[in-house]
Amino acid sequence: MSDNQYFHPETLKRISRLDLRAKHVVDGFLSGIHQSRHFGNSVEFRQHRQYVPGDDPRSVDWKVWAKQDRLYVKQYEVDTNMRVTLLIDQSASMKFGSKAMNKYDYACTIAASLAYLAIRQQDAVGCIMFDKDTQNVLPSKMKRSQLTAIADRMFRLSPDKKTEIRKTEIQKNETSGLIELNELLKDIKDSLPDFREALRTAAETVRANGLIVLISDLLIQREGLFRGLQYLRSYGHDVLVLHIMDDMEIDFTLGGPTRFEGLELPVQIRCDPRMLRQGYLDALNSYLEEVKQGCTKLQCDYALFRTGMPLDAALSAYLSRRNTLVRNKK
Repeated sequence: MSDNQYFHPETLKRISRLDLRAKHVVDGFLSGIHQSRHFGNSVEFRQHRQYVPGDDPRSVDWKVWAKQDRLYVKQYEVDTNMRVTLLIDQSASMKFGSKAMNKYDYACTIAASLAYLAIRQQDAVGCIMFDKDTQNVLPSKMKRSQLTAIADRMFRLSPDKKTEIRKTEIQKNETSGLIELNELLKDIKDSLPDFREALRTAAETVRANGLIVLISDLLIQREGLFRGLQYLRSYGHDVLVLHIMDDMEIDFTLGGPTRFEGLELPVQIRCDPRMLRQGYLDALNSYLEEVKQGCTKLQCDYALFRTGMPLDAALSAYLSRRNTLVRNKK
Protein backbone atom coordinates (compact mmCIF):
# COMPACT_ATOMS: atom_id res chain seq x y z
CA MET A 1 0.00 0.00 0.00
CA SER A 2 1.48 3.36 -1.03
CA ASP A 3 1.12 6.51 1.03
CA ASN A 4 -1.66 8.04 -1.09
CA GLN A 5 -3.74 4.87 -0.83
CA TYR A 6 -4.55 5.71 2.78
CA PHE A 7 -7.03 8.25 1.39
CA HIS A 8 -10.05 6.23 0.27
CA PRO A 9 -12.41 8.31 -1.93
CA GLU A 10 -15.57 6.54 -0.73
CA THR A 11 -14.62 7.01 2.91
CA LEU A 12 -13.85 10.71 2.41
CA LYS A 13 -17.13 11.15 0.55
CA ARG A 14 -19.13 9.59 3.38
CA ILE A 15 -17.49 11.54 6.21
CA SER A 16 -17.28 14.89 4.38
CA ARG A 17 -20.82 15.69 5.53
CA LEU A 18 -19.85 15.23 9.17
CA ASP A 19 -17.89 17.29 11.69
CA LEU A 20 -15.05 16.13 13.92
CA ARG A 21 -16.25 17.85 17.06
CA ALA A 22 -14.48 18.14 20.38
CA LYS A 23 -16.58 16.86 23.27
CA HIS A 24 -14.69 18.82 25.91
CA VAL A 25 -13.59 22.43 25.90
CA VAL A 26 -10.61 23.12 23.61
CA ASP A 27 -8.24 25.98 22.88
CA GLY A 28 -7.68 27.30 19.37
CA PHE A 29 -6.65 30.28 17.34
CA LEU A 30 -9.28 30.79 14.66
CA SER A 31 -13.05 30.95 14.60
CA GLY A 32 -14.36 27.42 14.22
CA ILE A 33 -17.06 25.00 15.30
CA HIS A 34 -15.74 24.00 18.73
CA GLN A 35 -16.59 25.32 22.15
CA SER A 36 -13.81 27.48 23.61
CA ARG A 37 -12.57 28.32 27.09
CA HIS A 38 -12.72 32.01 26.18
CA PHE A 39 -15.59 34.46 25.83
CA GLY A 40 -16.27 37.03 23.14
CA ASN A 41 -18.84 37.96 20.52
CA SER A 42 -21.08 35.19 19.25
CA VAL A 43 -24.72 34.47 18.56
CA GLU A 44 -25.00 32.12 21.55
CA PHE A 45 -25.38 33.81 24.95
CA ARG A 46 -23.52 32.10 27.79
CA GLN A 47 -23.81 34.13 31.01
CA HIS A 48 -23.64 37.51 32.78
CA ARG A 49 -20.80 38.80 34.90
CA GLN A 50 -20.48 41.97 36.92
CA TYR A 51 -19.11 45.02 35.09
CA VAL A 52 -15.58 46.11 35.94
CA PRO A 53 -13.87 49.37 34.86
CA GLY A 54 -12.39 48.96 31.40
CA ASP A 55 -15.13 46.72 30.00
CA ASP A 56 -16.60 47.74 26.66
CA PRO A 57 -19.83 49.68 27.36
CA ARG A 58 -21.37 47.98 24.32
CA SER A 59 -21.27 44.66 26.17
CA VAL A 60 -23.34 46.00 29.11
CA ASP A 61 -26.83 44.53 29.40
CA TRP A 62 -28.80 47.76 29.76
CA LYS A 63 -32.08 45.93 30.30
CA VAL A 64 -30.70 44.35 33.46
CA TRP A 65 -29.39 47.75 34.55
CA ALA A 66 -32.84 49.29 34.08
CA LYS A 67 -34.42 46.61 36.27
CA GLN A 68 -31.77 46.15 38.96
CA ASP A 69 -29.73 49.36 38.76
CA ARG A 70 -26.60 47.24 38.45
CA LEU A 71 -24.15 46.94 35.57
CA TYR A 72 -23.66 43.46 34.12
CA VAL A 73 -21.73 42.43 31.03
CA LYS A 74 -23.12 39.89 28.59
CA GLN A 75 -20.78 37.03 27.71
CA TYR A 76 -21.14 34.86 24.63
CA GLU A 77 -19.60 31.55 23.72
CA VAL A 78 -16.62 31.88 21.40
CA ASP A 79 -16.23 29.12 18.85
CA THR A 80 -12.71 28.09 17.97
CA ASN A 81 -10.68 25.76 15.86
CA MET A 82 -8.95 22.86 17.56
CA ARG A 83 -5.63 21.09 17.40
CA VAL A 84 -6.01 17.42 16.42
CA THR A 85 -3.17 15.00 17.16
CA LEU A 86 -3.25 11.46 15.82
CA LEU A 87 -1.38 8.90 17.95
CA ILE A 88 -0.76 5.93 15.67
CA ASP A 89 0.52 2.61 16.99
CA GLN A 90 3.33 1.28 14.77
CA SER A 91 4.22 -1.75 16.89
CA ALA A 92 4.76 -5.12 15.24
CA SER A 93 1.36 -6.53 16.21
CA MET A 94 -0.35 -3.93 14.01
CA LYS A 95 1.01 -5.70 10.92
CA PHE A 96 -1.27 -8.69 11.45
CA GLY A 97 -4.22 -9.06 9.12
CA SER A 98 -6.54 -11.69 7.68
CA LYS A 99 -8.50 -9.29 5.46
CA ALA A 100 -7.68 -6.97 2.56
CA MET A 101 -6.12 -4.50 5.00
CA ASN A 102 -4.07 -5.41 8.03
CA LYS A 103 -4.57 -3.54 11.30
CA TYR A 104 -1.89 -0.95 10.55
CA ASP A 105 -3.24 -0.08 7.10
CA TYR A 106 -6.79 0.11 8.51
CA ALA A 107 -5.58 2.39 11.32
CA CYS A 108 -3.67 4.61 8.89
CA THR A 109 -6.71 4.92 6.62
CA ILE A 110 -8.80 6.04 9.61
CA ALA A 111 -6.06 8.50 10.59
CA ALA A 112 -5.84 9.90 7.04
CA SER A 113 -9.63 10.29 6.91
CA LEU A 114 -9.72 12.18 10.21
CA ALA A 115 -6.81 14.37 9.09
CA TYR A 116 -8.70 15.20 5.90
CA LEU A 117 -11.80 16.09 7.92
CA ALA A 118 -9.80 18.27 10.33
CA ILE A 119 -8.07 20.22 7.54
CA ARG A 120 -11.40 20.60 5.74
CA GLN A 121 -12.92 22.33 8.78
CA GLN A 122 -9.79 24.49 9.25
CA ASP A 123 -8.38 22.65 12.23
CA ALA A 124 -4.68 22.03 12.78
CA VAL A 125 -3.68 18.37 12.62
CA GLY A 126 -0.47 16.49 13.39
CA CYS A 127 0.55 12.94 14.17
CA ILE A 128 2.79 11.00 16.51
CA MET A 129 3.94 7.55 15.38
CA PHE A 130 4.91 5.41 18.36
CA ASP A 131 5.69 1.99 19.71
CA LYS A 132 7.07 0.93 23.07
CA ASP A 133 10.54 2.35 22.38
CA THR A 134 10.34 5.21 19.88
CA GLN A 135 8.25 8.15 18.85
CA ASN A 136 8.17 10.28 15.74
CA VAL A 137 6.40 13.63 15.99
CA LEU A 138 4.90 15.62 13.12
CA PRO A 139 3.76 19.01 14.53
CA SER A 140 0.21 20.20 13.88
CA LYS A 141 -0.47 22.43 10.87
CA MET A 142 -3.56 23.66 9.04
CA LYS A 143 -2.03 23.56 5.56
CA ARG A 144 -3.50 21.13 3.04
CA SER A 145 0.02 19.86 2.34
CA GLN A 146 -0.08 18.42 5.86
CA LEU A 147 -2.22 15.57 4.53
CA THR A 148 0.59 14.46 2.24
CA ALA A 149 3.12 14.79 5.05
CA ILE A 150 1.00 12.62 7.39
CA ALA A 151 0.42 9.93 4.74
CA ASP A 152 4.13 9.87 3.88
CA ARG A 153 5.07 9.57 7.56
CA MET A 154 2.66 6.67 8.10
CA PHE A 155 3.94 4.88 5.00
CA ARG A 156 7.64 5.26 5.85
CA LEU A 157 7.22 4.22 9.49
CA SER A 158 5.10 1.11 8.99
CA PRO A 159 6.01 -1.89 11.21
CA ASP A 160 9.06 -3.77 9.97
CA LYS A 161 7.96 -7.29 10.84
CA LYS A 162 5.42 -9.18 8.78
CA THR A 163 3.33 -11.51 10.92
CA GLU A 164 0.88 -14.13 9.86
CA ILE A 165 -0.81 -17.39 10.82
CA ARG A 166 0.39 -20.56 9.14
CA LYS A 167 -1.17 -24.01 9.16
CA THR A 168 1.23 -26.85 9.88
CA GLU A 169 0.95 -30.59 10.22
CA ILE A 170 1.39 -32.01 13.70
CA GLN A 171 3.24 -35.29 13.95
CA LYS A 172 1.48 -38.24 15.59
CA ASN A 173 3.88 -38.28 18.53
CA GLU A 174 3.53 -34.53 19.09
CA THR A 175 1.15 -33.07 21.68
CA SER A 176 -1.42 -30.41 20.91
CA GLY A 177 1.00 -27.77 22.17
CA LEU A 178 -0.99 -26.91 25.31
CA ILE A 179 1.95 -27.50 27.63
CA GLU A 180 4.12 -25.20 25.54
CA LEU A 181 1.33 -22.60 25.50
CA ASN A 182 0.79 -22.69 29.25
CA GLU A 183 4.48 -22.16 29.89
CA LEU A 184 4.45 -19.10 27.67
CA LEU A 185 1.32 -17.60 29.25
CA LYS A 186 2.95 -17.59 32.69
CA ASP A 187 5.08 -14.60 31.69
CA ILE A 188 3.02 -13.11 28.87
CA LYS A 189 1.63 -10.24 30.98
CA ASP A 190 5.10 -8.89 31.75
CA SER A 191 6.08 -9.30 28.09
CA LEU A 192 3.35 -7.03 26.75
CA PRO A 193 4.53 -3.56 25.71
CA ASP A 194 3.79 -0.65 28.04
CA PHE A 195 2.87 2.60 26.30
CA ARG A 196 2.67 4.63 29.50
CA GLU A 197 5.81 6.63 28.78
CA ALA A 198 4.89 7.11 25.12
CA LEU A 199 1.49 8.55 26.06
CA ARG A 200 2.99 10.73 28.79
CA THR A 201 5.53 12.12 26.31
CA ALA A 202 2.68 12.79 23.87
CA ALA A 203 0.76 14.66 26.59
CA GLU A 204 3.79 16.83 27.27
CA THR A 205 4.56 17.36 23.58
CA VAL A 206 1.08 18.54 22.58
CA ARG A 207 0.79 21.62 24.76
CA ALA A 208 -2.48 23.19 23.63
CA ASN A 209 -5.69 21.60 24.87
CA GLY A 210 -7.12 19.77 21.89
CA LEU A 211 -8.32 16.47 20.51
CA ILE A 212 -6.05 13.42 20.87
CA VAL A 213 -6.98 10.35 18.81
CA LEU A 214 -5.26 7.13 19.90
CA ILE A 215 -5.45 4.47 17.15
CA SER A 216 -4.10 1.09 18.26
CA ASP A 217 -4.86 -2.60 18.68
CA LEU A 218 -4.24 -2.03 22.42
CA LEU A 219 -2.24 -5.24 22.81
CA ILE A 220 -0.48 -3.64 25.72
CA GLN A 221 -0.49 -3.68 29.51
CA ARG A 222 -3.81 -2.20 30.59
CA GLU A 223 -2.36 -0.49 33.65
CA GLY A 224 0.10 1.38 31.44
CA LEU A 225 -2.68 2.25 28.99
CA PHE A 226 -4.93 3.73 31.66
CA ARG A 227 -2.08 5.63 33.28
CA GLY A 228 -1.12 7.03 29.88
CA LEU A 229 -4.70 8.09 29.14
CA GLN A 230 -4.81 9.74 32.55
CA TYR A 231 -1.75 11.80 31.59
CA LEU A 232 -3.51 12.96 28.42
CA ARG A 233 -6.68 13.92 30.28
CA SER A 234 -4.74 15.70 33.03
CA TYR A 235 -3.36 18.06 30.35
CA GLY A 236 -6.93 18.96 29.39
CA HIS A 237 -7.07 17.02 26.13
CA ASP A 238 -10.22 15.48 24.71
CA VAL A 239 -9.28 11.84 24.03
CA LEU A 240 -10.66 9.35 21.51
CA VAL A 241 -9.54 5.72 21.71
CA LEU A 242 -10.09 3.87 18.43
CA HIS A 243 -9.45 0.18 19.04
CA ILE A 244 -8.48 -1.71 15.87
CA MET A 245 -8.86 -5.51 15.82
CA ASP A 246 -8.82 -8.08 13.05
CA ASP A 247 -11.93 -10.22 12.60
CA MET A 248 -9.93 -13.37 13.27
CA GLU A 249 -8.75 -11.95 16.61
CA ILE A 250 -12.37 -11.35 17.63
CA ASP A 251 -14.09 -14.45 16.22
CA PHE A 252 -11.19 -16.94 16.50
CA THR A 253 -12.67 -19.24 13.87
CA LEU A 254 -9.47 -21.16 13.15
CA GLY A 255 -9.78 -24.94 12.99
CA GLY A 256 -7.28 -27.76 12.81
CA PRO A 257 -3.61 -27.87 13.81
CA THR A 258 -2.12 -24.39 13.56
CA ARG A 259 1.25 -22.79 14.20
CA PHE A 260 1.07 -19.29 15.67
CA GLU A 261 4.10 -17.09 15.09
CA GLY A 262 4.89 -14.41 17.67
CA LEU A 263 3.94 -10.81 16.96
CA GLU A 264 5.87 -8.98 19.67
CA LEU A 265 7.85 -12.01 20.91
CA PRO A 266 10.15 -14.36 18.91
CA VAL A 267 8.15 -17.51 19.74
CA GLN A 268 6.08 -20.11 17.93
CA ILE A 269 3.20 -22.13 19.37
CA ARG A 270 1.61 -25.25 17.90
CA CYS A 271 -1.90 -26.06 19.04
CA ASP A 272 -5.43 -26.91 17.98
CA PRO A 273 -7.41 -23.62 18.21
CA ARG A 274 -10.69 -25.48 18.66
CA MET A 275 -9.53 -26.65 22.09
CA LEU A 276 -8.76 -23.08 23.14
CA ARG A 277 -11.59 -21.16 21.48
CA GLN A 278 -14.04 -20.85 24.39
CA GLY A 279 -11.36 -19.89 26.89
CA TYR A 280 -9.93 -17.40 24.40
CA LEU A 281 -13.33 -15.79 23.77
CA ASP A 282 -14.04 -15.53 27.51
CA ALA A 283 -10.68 -13.84 28.09
CA LEU A 284 -11.20 -11.55 25.08
CA ASN A 285 -14.64 -10.40 26.27
CA SER A 286 -13.25 -9.72 29.74
CA TYR A 287 -10.39 -7.75 28.21
CA LEU A 288 -12.65 -5.67 25.96
CA GLU A 289 -14.98 -4.86 28.84
CA GLU A 290 -12.03 -3.83 31.04
CA VAL A 291 -10.68 -1.51 28.32
CA LYS A 292 -14.09 0.02 27.64
CA GLN A 293 -14.85 0.63 31.31
CA GLY A 294 -11.37 2.04 31.92
CA CYS A 295 -11.76 4.53 29.07
CA THR A 296 -15.24 5.53 30.25
CA LYS A 297 -13.97 6.10 33.79
CA LEU A 298 -11.31 8.46 32.42
CA GLN A 299 -13.88 10.25 30.22
CA CYS A 300 -12.26 9.03 27.02
CA ASP A 301 -14.42 8.03 24.06
CA TYR A 302 -13.92 4.38 23.10
CA ALA A 303 -14.88 2.64 19.86
CA LEU A 304 -14.00 -0.82 18.52
CA PHE A 305 -13.29 -1.11 14.79
CA ARG A 306 -13.11 -4.50 13.07
CA THR A 307 -10.93 -4.63 9.99
CA GLY A 308 -13.65 -6.62 8.21
CA MET A 309 -16.09 -3.69 8.47
CA PRO A 310 -16.27 -1.32 5.48
CA LEU A 311 -14.24 1.59 6.76
CA ASP A 312 -16.44 4.34 5.31
CA ALA A 313 -19.57 2.95 6.97
CA ALA A 314 -17.85 2.26 10.31
CA LEU A 315 -16.20 5.67 10.56
CA SER A 316 -19.27 7.55 9.34
CA ALA A 317 -21.49 5.77 11.89
CA TYR A 318 -19.05 6.50 14.73
CA LEU A 319 -18.65 10.21 13.92
CA SER A 320 -22.39 10.65 13.46
CA ARG A 321 -23.07 9.03 16.82
CA ARG A 322 -20.37 11.07 18.54
CA ASN A 323 -21.56 14.36 17.06
CA THR A 324 -25.12 13.61 18.18
CA LEU A 325 -23.90 13.08 21.75
CA VAL A 326 -21.89 16.33 21.63
CA ARG A 327 -24.87 18.35 20.40
CA ASN A 328 -27.16 16.86 23.05
CA LYS A 329 -24.74 17.88 25.81
CA LYS A 330 -24.69 21.53 24.79
